[in-house]
Amino acid sequence: MSLSNNPDPKHLIELANYKMPFGKYKDQYLVNIPEAYFTWFKQKGFPEGKLGNMMREMDEIKVNGLESLIKPLIEKKPRYLY
Repeated sequence: MSLSNNPDPKHLIELANYKMPFGKYKDQYLVNIPEAYFTWFKQKGFPEGKLGNMMREMDEIKVNGLESLIKPLIEKKPRYLY
């Protein structure tokens, strides 16, 4: 995904709802993880595959101050107690 072109809305929704699968921020939405975490990964190397791509994209979003455009895309799912 290129943020400078017209981004795919489905991809942005997926990015907004993507959670960190490991580490200090496990199970946190990428958009809610501090920018410094992505900066550290940028210096050390992002993971390979989909996670790395999502982290790179989120880093660009954070560097450019665009989190407010992503946060509303987090899907709120109601919890039902049975």
